[in-house]
Amino acid sequence: MRYIITFFWVFILAQMSEYVAASVIATTYDFTMGTIMAVAISIAIFLIPVLMPKESETYDIK
Repeated sequence: MRYIITFFWVFILAQMSEYVAASVIATTYDFTMGTIMAVAISIAIFLIPVLMPKESETYDIK
């Protein structure tokens, strides 16, 4: 479920950023480019926990 919600929000935010970027540089809005950005960003977000090292040591801070 968290993957679906994450993709939903990334999709919405990528479409909004594509719309704003297209408006700023005075080009046409491209739905496909926003979707490609959403998929790429979602994959990157899903890979971050996999690539991070696991905490194998316990630090005792006194």
